[in-house]
Amino acid sequence: MAKKSEGTTKNVAVSRYGWIVFLLSFIFIAIIVCIFKIKYAEGQIWRELGKQETVKKDREIRPNRGNIYADDGRLLATSEPLYGVYVDFMSEGIKGDTLMKYVTPLSQELARKFPDRSAAQYKRVILDGWELSRKEIKEIERNRQNGSNKKVKVRSRYVRIVRPDINYVDLKELKTFPFFNQRSNRSGLFTEEKTMRLKPFGRLAGRTVGSIFKDFEAGGTSGLELKYDSILKGLPGLKTRQRVQGRWIDIVLEEPVDGWDIKTTLNVDIQDMAEKSLYNKLVETKAESGVAIVMEVATGEIKAITNLDRVSEGVYAEGNPNAFSYMSEPGSTFKTVSLMVALEDGIVTPNDSVFVGNGLFEYKGKVVRDHDWRKGQDKGRVTIARGMYSSLNVAIAKMILKGYENDPQKYVQRIHDLGLTKKIEWDVPLKGKEGTSVIRFPDDKSNPWSKTTLPWMSFGYETQVPPIYMLMFYNGIANNGKMIKPFITKAFMKDGKIEEEFETEVINPQLCSEKTLNEVRDILRGVVTDGTGKAVDSELFPISGKTGTAMIAARGTYEGYYVSFCGYFPSDKPQYTCFVGIRRPVGSPSGGLMPGAVFKNIAEGIYTKNLVSTPVAAPKDTVNSLIPNVKNGLLRNTEIVLKKLDQSFTFSGGKIDWIKARTDSVSNIVLESNTTVQQGLVPSVIGMGARDAIYLLENAGLRVNLIGSGKVKLQSILAGSRIVRGSTITIELN
Repeated sequence: MAKKSEGTTKNVAVSRYGWIVFLLSFIFIAIIVCIFKIKYAEGQIWRELGKQETVKKDREIRPNRGNIYADDGRLLATSEPLYGVYVDFMSEGIKGDTLMKYVTPLSQELARKFPDRSAAQYKRVILDGWELSRKEIKEIERNRQNGSNKKVKVRSRYVRIVRPDINYVDLKELKTFPFFNQRSNRSGLFTEEKTMRLKPFGRLAGRTVGSIFKDFEAGGTSGLELKYDSILKGLPGLKTRQRVQGRWIDIVLEEPVDGWDIKTTLNVDIQDMAEKSLYNKLVETKAESGVAIVMEVATGEIKAITNLDRVSEGVYAEGNPNAFSYMSEPGSTFKTVSLMVALEDGIVTPNDSVFVGNGLFEYKGKVVRDHDWRKGQDKGRVTIARGMYSSLNVAIAKMILKGYENDPQKYVQRIHDLGLTKKIEWDVPLKGKEGTSVIRFPDDKSNPWSKTTLPWMSFGYETQVPPIYMLMFYNGIANNGKMIKPFITKAFMKDGKIEEEFETEVINPQLCSEKTLNEVRDILRGVVTDGTGKAVDSELFPISGKTGTAMIAARGTYEGYYVSFCGYFPSDKPQYTCFVGIRRPVGSPSGGLMPGAVFKNIAEGIYTKNLVSTPVAAPKDTVNSLIPNVKNGLLRNTEIVLKKLDQSFTFSGGKIDWIKARTDSVSNIVLESNTTVQQGLVPSVIGMGARDAIYLLENAGLRVNLIGSGKVKLQSILAGSRIVRGSTITIELN
């Protein structure tokens, strides 16, 4: 019996084991089937669902738009991320008692930092937001209990706390304030980031620099911002957001490529002079609009270009690109073109005379009039030079008729040969005919040549020459006959390094012979010393140029005047050429008294700033006693320089790297430790050169924005502030 019992027990155990194995095998097979079903049959569905739960769709990473710089590195346009500051008062982590505890000190800090509201006003905004959130929560709960599907308009989730958008540095400081120094789910604090285009010099050169759309990604709307939008914009990157261990993290799929920077030829100081001088004259003369352009003679670099249009009584602002869009008859500044052509072809000499009489000359039924014809004074015969000095239309018309009456084609061809009609690509976006010269030939069927076109063309009518072309022509005279293209864009840069640099473009290597050039120069000087440009003459240096006055064609007649002055200075060694034009001024139009006065102000401002800056040499017996101006900076470099100069100095000793330099009461150089250089704090770089300042600040984890050259005189973040790595500090040098 015992043996049978043991066998039975064994069989039962084996049977049970078999069932267990079978059951496990079944479960295993079922699992395998489910795996295949999930992976292959339903795989696509589950993968899409998984992505929805753990991965956000790909999103663009906006690149940084490039900066626009003046010729000395000062910023004309830059981009800065700004943040709108809000509180979500329905955030689950906000505790009412904690908020009430800190609302007063928080409001006080907000009022100190952002004083457009008082502490009491900030407190009221915060408490109102909190009370509103409680009401909305109660209403939502009441609807839920009643089974109502009525939606509650929730306004307490987006309560704006700080009115203006703030920068990153201010945002980091804001997050240290009472209550806001908690995690965002407990404080409810959140921000809305946007990128703004900033112009450190405000409206200076506003039309030329241009602007961008409010929608930052749409790019430029005018000026350089539009012309080089693709260069400045850069290429966007790509990122995705993925949920990992309950937290969302950004995963960069493709890094963005920041836009290139643009270095211009514009000089901030000269631009400021030009704008102020032109603005004041426009207000004084109640003119419709005006333009002023300053060009460096040897290089073609435009140092200033201002275009002002009247927006209301006594108020002017940058509007149309007047330097290119004044497609009107230039008037008497064009007489210099006629003079050069006639002198070069041997038609006349400066001393040849022509009869002008009382300033009236009838030609084929149409009367040419001089500006002073109403005086009735009989001037008899005058020389060509005198005709230019006094801007006599009759003298110039007769000069051109003498040489080209029977062959006007030759006259026009000579003008074209000068390069005054050459199609040129400019640095700013233009429309239609803007930025081109229109000087038609006698056989032009689209714009027929009349029997009186030739004499009227000789003194600046029957043509369209914008200011930029007149400037280019007069600059050619100043530049020993070499006419070059005026330009604004100097270089494209990436990370401070030049990627593409633009060179001077020659339009005409030689306008005329040296003999003709000297004769024209003498006459342009005479216009200022003994002619219509007397008001432009300066006691500081010689100026040469030509006045212009033209009636403006409108609706088949003439309405108002366009007055201008174009010239260069100093006459003996020209450095700058300048054009000033004013449209429809009130009062007696005068190229010398109106635009000429603006020209003189600009020229004297530039001269006193730049052209007389040569230092006076010290007497020989005092040279060795002169004390060098030592910059703050790195000790070892300062020691090397002072030892090379054989200059004695003292310093406090010890292990110091960064020093401040001063001169004591007995003219000894003293080097002292820069105690502001401390780990985790913003150092003082005042008095340092650019190289040391950038090195020190970037090593501290800051991004540096540099303005000017020389020594640092200002820094945007105060020394001793706690460093927020990655934030931008602006340092201004002088």
